[in-house]
Amino acid sequence: MDWEYIDLQAKQWVKEAGDKIRESFSKTLNIQTKSNPNDLVTNIDKEIEQFFINKIRKTFENHRILGEEGFGDEVNNLDGVVWIIDPIDGTMNFIHQQRNFAISLGVYENGIGKIGLIYDVAHGELYHAINGKGAFMNDSPLPKLNKVAVKESIIALNATWVMENHRIDHNLLIPLVREARGTRSYGTAALEMVFVATGRVDAYISMRLSPWDVAAGAVIIEELGGIVTNLRGKKLDFLSKDSLLVAKPGLHQSIINEYLNEGKW
Repeated sequence: MDWEYIDLQAKQWVKEAGDKIRESFSKTLNIQTKSNPNDLVTNIDKEIEQFFINKIRKTFENHRILGEEGFGDEVNNLDGVVWIIDPIDGTMNFIHQQRNFAISLGVYENGIGKIGLIYDVAHGELYHAINGKGAFMNDSPLPKLNKVAVKESIIALNATWVMENHRIDHNLLIPLVREARGTRSYGTAALEMVFVATGRVDAYISMRLSPWDVAAGAVIIEELGGIVTNLRGKKLDFLSKDSLLVAKPGLHQSIINEYLNEGKW
């Protein structure tokens, strides 16, 4: 498999898609709700996913596609090559802010992440990795991640998870928040994973994400020595929704052992 060629094509398409999104900033969006009033999708999300699908099917006809908006294939296994796409991760931010969102594109072969691309469209920053070849922001290599203690860490975490909720006992995470140096929330899993990759934050926790939210970021994080699991410390299967803990080495195990090992979710 010529992963360099696949990566080259994917980067070109991601940048073209970014241009299309930027052009939409001055246009009126058609906004619809999905599972609830805060789960939004726009005509741009749908158009960008269809753009990727058309490009992939014309160029790599044997590859399958798992996309957030449902225009791809019915994917119930990761046999062969599967593209996992979120055309706009952080749609609410896209609508309200026109920043803090990203295109997220992961390419997997037989369940192994081979290519990860996350494009911060508003800032023109493309984070990318090919398995075994390092990770980059545009043309600049990203350094390997170093260990950090909880008390020195900044953790990306939605405030929902330290309030009473139906997914996790919120009391589990209060000691972690209290012990950490600080917390942040950006509203886009792809960029929050990128921020771990670049050291802007040290860990990211979420209770329920889909494969297209995390597939690209996992390739980038693991290429830098970071750890990607669910909150039980188990590997993700990239076919179903799951919790997520992304962290620097050492910190990941500390969070699992000291704060989450008695968790109920």
